[in-house]
Amino acid sequence: MIERVNRTNQGNQINQRQLNNLQAYPGYGVNFAAMLQEQLHKTNGVQFSKHAQERVEQRGIEVTDTLLDDLNQAVEKAREKGARDVVVIGEKGAFIINVANNVVITTMTQREMKNNVFTNIDSAVIL
Repeated sequence: MIERVNRTNQGNQINQRQLNNLQAYPGYGVNFAAMLQEQLHKTNGVQFSKHAQERVEQRGIEVTDTLLDDLNQAVEKAREKGARDVVVIGEKGAFIINVANNVVITTMTQREMKNNVFTNIDSAVIL
């Protein structure tokens, strides 16, 4: 019984120490809200599935901040129209994105788009 109390106290000490470290930063409460909003904004953007990440690497597609912004804007437009799965076609290639989850499912270069058929999509956005 005594061991349990000591373990609990140690856990509280660690939490209190972490809290003290956080409070040591200037503007602790003020900056937290801004940092939280920034992180929420980042996570609200499109994410790449493992499969899509592999395709990006294999096909040498450069994912820049500009491209991510374009993809995010395209997904928002598609969402406003009620799209569920969209193909976004631009200079870098085609990106098939699940709108509800903001997840790029797969991607291909412009050269690979020739003579291919896109299936399981309900919308297209041309960048």
